[in-house]
Amino acid sequence: MAVIEQETMPNIIDVTPILSVTPSAVEVIRNLLQQRNIPNHSLRVFVSGGGCSGMQYGMAFEESPKEFDKVVAMDGVSLIVDSTSFMYLQGATIDYVDSLMGGGFRIENPNAESSCGCGSSFRTANDSGESSGGGCSSCSH
Repeated sequence: MAVIEQETMPNIIDVTPILSVTPSAVEVIRNLLQQRNIPNHSLRVFVSGGGCSGMQYGMAFEESPKEFDKVVAMDGVSLIVDSTSFMYLQGATIDYVDSLMGGGFRIENPNAESSCGCGSSFRTANDSGESSGGGCSSCSH
């Protein structure tokens, strides 16, 4: 597993890992960029309200980052994380899992106090409300 670090100014080194991305996830991202003929795009990884546990993960391809985004790069693949999502994603690991139930990206997040059974939504210690207990009865993922 490789660790991606924030790109900073050439003379400043920031060794705080933003995200870790497994080789299988890098390969899938690279293949998706090639299949969609968007080799210069980046994968935006974000967190938004919703899901059965209170917060949910999202991903989308974008041509360029916005102001205040953090950009991370590894093996020819770039990821973009906005400053709000960064608070929830720092230290997380993105993996791609292929199973009999289907394939997909999975995020192992040390900031998640509990996660939905589907792995697409989560709750942090700072979220209000009761924990879903990992149930996924109303999840549409």
